[in-house]
Amino acid sequence: MSPRKSANRTESSLGDLGEDRVLAQITARLPRNNSVILGPGDDCALVRLGAGQKLLVLKTDCVVEGVHFTGAAKPAAVGWKAMARPLSDFAAMSALPETALVTLIAPAETTAAWVRQLYRGLNKAAAAFGVAIVGGETSRTTGALAISVSMSGVVEADRWVGRAGGKPGDELFVTGRLGGSLGGRHLSFTPRVAESRWLTENATVSAMMDLSDGLGTDLPRLAAASRVDFEVDEAALPRHHGCSIEQAISDGEDYELLFAVPAAEAAELQRRWHRKFGKLALTRIGRLTRKAKSGVRKIPCGYVHFR
Repeated sequence: MSPRKSANRTESSLGDLGEDRVLAQITARLPRNNSVILGPGDDCALVRLGAGQKLLVLKTDCVVEGVHFTGAAKPAAVGWKAMARPLSDFAAMSALPETALVTLIAPAETTAAWVRQLYRGLNKAAAAFGVAIVGGETSRTTGALAISVSMSGVVEADRWVGRAGGKPGDELFVTGRLGGSLGGRHLSFTPRVAESRWLTENATVSAMMDLSDGLGTDLPRLAAASRVDFEVDEAALPRHHGCSIEQAISDGEDYELLFAVPAAEAAELQRRWHRKFGKLALTRIGRLTRKAKSGVRKIPCGYVHFR
């Protein structure tokens, strides 16, 4: 029997718990020091940089064959996605990415041509957002191919946005359209870094995250972090052509921004957004409410790792 598996079924497996409960068990015991502003549980970590006005932003993310892409996917597209995922998390914090480390874990039979094309996609995404790839690691595996990208950058101490600042009465918005990502958009999406920077300069964004696991999984996470509940106008959800409301809620890998702003700013924000970004939709999808005694409202679930 594998040492990772227990013959004692009183011990829960990762599949029994799901991603959020697994992480809650792990992160509760992680060491911290006085430099940490924001640790595990948000899109990125924030760390003090001496006495300066900017904070160090850190994020690591990975893509795994059979989970985030298939063996038939073009390697350049896989590379783009591997770099774009942490870039989307930087967008969620309104942070500016600067450097990245890339770890490639691959079977020995992987061709050098495949790896060159992979790095073509990695380099293209990095260059598009001003990121320097400064190193990394390679390792052999007998399992699935995987690429991990660790990214660093900065954000102003008075400008970063996390998941925990939402307030009852705030209006909820999403950028772009949702649903149907596995048709190819999960390999070619554009991280909303510029849009998030504009938002934090032009509106009071109280909470924000990117939609990587689907609205049905990520909105409850934002609400739980902010200790509020939410209401969603499902009919208002902006959907890609041919997608149902359920797909818009549950498909995942949209990589759009989900954020909350005070109700008094909502109408003017939409007007200014339309003038600035034109074809990119900004849609009000609901609002945050006071937390009910029964807990956070349930909606159809999105993607959950280990299940």
